[in-house]
Amino acid sequence: MAGQGDDLRDRLVLAAVRHAASEGWVPAAIRAGAAEAGIDEVEARRLLRGGPRELFRAFNDWADARMAEALEAGGARRPRLSERVERAVLARLGAMEPYRESVRRGVAFAGLPQNAALAIACYARTVDRIWRAAGDRSHDFSFYTKRALLAGVLGATTLVWLDDRSEDGAFTRAFLRRRLADVLRIQKLRAGAKRLSARLADPLRPPAGLRRRRSPLF
Repeated sequence: MAGQGDDLRDRLVLAAVRHAASEGWVPAAIRAGAAEAGIDEVEARRLLRGGPRELFRAFNDWADARMAEALEAGGARRPRLSERVERAVLARLGAMEPYRESVRRGVAFAGLPQNAALAIACYARTVDRIWRAAGDRSHDFSFYTKRALLAGVLGATTLVWLDDRSEDGAFTRAFLRRRLADVLRIQKLRAGAKRLSARLADPLRPPAGLRRRRSPLF
């Protein structure tokens, strides 16, 4: 459960992010957010010691947390993994909807050379949280390939969402669904290639289905 300090920080973060739509991801947005939230500047600096970079990180964490909560709240039915990932991405975008213009400017902020490491770290953490919230527990090589593939999907979908003016975000949902279908096809191709590679490495080895059958002795 979030403590009072966490609530105060969230208030500051969201107020500052609102001002980032007009001010940009700069200290002025944090000062304006602090004034709006009734937090003095000294306390604001304590809560966001890293300035705009810490604001960027904190807002990403906030959006990730809302995404995880949305999946937990809708967890009665257990759809397929791809559907849960789709739901997670859409829940995250839904949480950021009131801050869309701030997110647009945040994309530009993340693209600055001095913020590259920050952007990569936040992005990697978000992708990992989406898979985990969706119920993926893999620890083999697919752990990395799944996250690399979803990173591309999430980035492209976010850019589409920023300019989507369709009713209820229908265009974004359709785009995301197509991209996730592409990921599933790649995963299936990889699995098939892996089985073929194992078969070619030992051509005399019988298929798995046949190995389970025991031939009669006579």
